[in-house]
Amino acid sequence: MAYLRVYEPLSSFGDPPPEQLVQAVEAAKLTRASVGEREHLLWLKSQISIPVRLLPAELANGNPAPSTQTDVLVLDPADVPTETGAEVGPGPLVCPLELRVRSAAALVGFLGDAHPALRAAVLDANGVSEEAVKSRANAALRDLHSGTMHMLSTTWTVPLPWFSLIEPDERRLVLGDGLHDPTRELSWRVAMSDALSRAADAEELVRGTFGDSGPTEILEETNRWLSNFHPASAVELDYGGLVQLVDDPILESDTSAEEVHSILDALRNGAVEEIADLFQTLRDYWGDLAARERFN
Repeated sequence: MAYLRVYEPLSSFGDPPPEQLVQAVEAAKLTRASVGEREHLLWLKSQISIPVRLLPAELANGNPAPSTQTDVLVLDPADVPTETGAEVGPGPLVCPLELRVRSAAALVGFLGDAHPALRAAVLDANGVSEEAVKSRANAALRDLHSGTMHMLSTTWTVPLPWFSLIEPDERRLVLGDGLHDPTRELSWRVAMSDALSRAADAEELVRGTFGDSGPTEILEETNRWLSNFHPASAVELDYGGLVQLVDDPILESDTSAEEVHSILDALRNGAVEEIADLFQTLRDYWGDLAARERFN
């Protein structure tokens, strides 16, 4: 699973911020490397509890568990590359895990998109009605601090428009001791103002060539999402668990960010004939990863 995260200054969570949150930030127990393990644990606990929880990180009565206030990632503004004039902080910067809310959003999406037979099978297996599920999920979504989740996630791939937000040369690559090393990482960080500027520029370029659908729609939605947060926040694009699917030589030579920026440069310079080859390279690379979804 890959992530696009926003880290906001602690001060943006209240004046003063909740004491429970302040203590969690000072402890900083959750790390980027441990996020996946924490999410898996919360999901497992929700399924083996009696009764089974509809959503992870919630109590039997549907209220949020105390961990929803303490599961946070913490970032130092000094670890965020900035362009001239970009402001980040003051620190610490905080990204809540918000797994319960993210799961509720995914559940609402499932109910809207799944085949009726599959939807009915899932509801019957859990002994709940669609109306009850929607009510619980919507109640969880209303618990969001700012009305917007701090984290977007995708499985098996990274949406290519996300690469337009970052500077390719500022990647953070840690190979560790192999595919299953939890410290293994490929990520980028960027100041919010830089991310917004790049997203707006990319949206304008892409819209002029491809119209309002496809990558333009993703950029528009991403730009709108980012605009909900504190202007001195930081943005992180993280390959997450995808790095455990890619061998060292391939991960080291990953040029997805460079290819996306080359496409934007080609659009900017009117060199449309170059775009097809660049897209093909990206399709080949990410298509191999996405194909694994069919076997899992």
